[in-house]
Amino acid sequence: MHILMVAAENGALPGFKVGGVADVVRELPLALAAAGCRVSVVCPSYGLLAQLAPARAQGVVEADFRGARTPVAIWRSGANGDEAVRHFVLDHALFSSCGVGAIYCDDTHDGPFASDASKFALFCSAVAEAQVRGVFGTVDVIHLHDWHAALLALLRRYHSGYTALRRVRTVYTIHNLALQGVRPLRGDPSSLEHWFPRLLFDQAAVSDPRWPDCVNPMAAAIRLADAVGTVSPSYAREILEPNAVLARGLHGGEGLEQDLRAVHARGALAGILNGCEYPRDADGAPAPPIGWPQLVALMRRENLRMAGARSELHSAHFVAQARLATLARKRPRTLLVTVGRITQQKLGLLRAVTGDGRSVLDAVLDTLGEDGQYLMLGSGEADLEQFLISVSARRGGLIVLRGYTESLPDALYAAGDLFLMPSTYEPCGISQMLAMRAGQPCLVHAVGGLKDTVRDDIDGFAFGGESTAEQAQTLLARLRAALDLRARHPRRWAALREAAASARFRWSDSAREYLQRLYGAA
Repeated sequence: MHILMVAAENGALPGFKVGGVADVVRELPLALAAAGCRVSVVCPSYGLLAQLAPARAQGVVEADFRGARTPVAIWRSGANGDEAVRHFVLDHALFSSCGVGAIYCDDTHDGPFASDASKFALFCSAVAEAQVRGVFGTVDVIHLHDWHAALLALLRRYHSGYTALRRVRTVYTIHNLALQGVRPLRGDPSSLEHWFPRLLFDQAAVSDPRWPDCVNPMAAAIRLADAVGTVSPSYAREILEPNAVLARGLHGGEGLEQDLRAVHARGALAGILNGCEYPRDADGAPAPPIGWPQLVALMRRENLRMAGARSELHSAHFVAQARLATLARKRPRTLLVTVGRITQQKLGLLRAVTGDGRSVLDAVLDTLGEDGQYLMLGSGEADLEQFLISVSARRGGLIVLRGYTESLPDALYAAGDLFLMPSTYEPCGISQMLAMRAGQPCLVHAVGGLKDTVRDDIDGFAFGGESTAEQAQTLLARLRAALDLRARHPRRWAALREAAASARFRWSDSAREYLQRLYGAA
């Protein structure tokens, strides 16, 4: 079986990763190859061809875009020498319109998704053209990832030049239903009719259920694909409900619950948990943590490196360096750790106010006490970043390392005592798996993939609640319980750590489910 994966990100290529989509597109093809499949992965270039050397030119296709034939160059990366997994990159100036290496553009609130939607529309058209021209060879399954690749399903159904694609099974994976790429149907430079002025389409099949004068790429792919998947079983169940029904503030179907229920009713919706990489040594044992002085030195060095990457000093790096300079040489009694994007989805609960007027974050720091330290690595939404930085500036118990480096996450996973992941909703999540792999128990909100990976009081801790206030209360209660268990019952804590380290979420298992439940393999 030959699978063509179409995605905006690809973690197998340097610089082509922002989030979890890249991890899936890097790891799932390898697991499928191990199961006997051939996989081709294609993504836009974002102006990064120079760093893919040696890359080999595969020719040029003329994609239908904005009423003209638009040349798009196709390159094959040398990232993987194995013919079972091939990585292709499509090159056009539009793919780097927001700067070289910018995978996603930061459009104003007046035009959300405008720049990204246009470049991904060209990308989808170019992939369709390349496929019908035989660039990728004979393909048995086209696998589309998230809204960025979703317009390919629309072109497959309605574009007269791409009717051959209808003979190829096409499946669609939802990585995050909250981002759908909605744009106008017409009357805008970034609209469906401007991208494809001669396209004859069924408006009901491609429009957004809330704004019928807009095209919703994700909705179109859900309706038009042969099968639809999500990245965890629990998330597949949660998105069948409207947001208003979910009193706990979770994101449900995001307006697409009727479409998702229709897919579920015909047996074409599959929740398949993402996997995780594990060490290849005989024991699969996690790497031992580095010493506390070495960890502090690493954090100081990487914080300076991240600060130096910009022409202007960000207050986060200044505050972090000041806090790191005052850390004692002795390791704190408790290290609480968070690694991930700083977004409302991931960390918004920490900004909520408790019944006594404190923020949840302040209450967490109070619970940790004077001999506890909260280490946080990530970046994201400016207002939430500023909230975290302001708390760190007045409280030494919190250090926010703004940015991302290759060396810091693994060091923090290995060093921490407890990993905190209070996501409002979580399609799958990878950070909790990486922390568990290192033997660090996790405290998580029992939703989506977090519910499917962390078992309360067995290999970690979970909290819930029917409102934000109740979630805050139960988070703090479970944090106190975790700290008490560690302090008073060392044997039980050791067993819990061992259970976390022994948990396995293997890509080989995920690949088997993809083959059976999405790709239709016998």
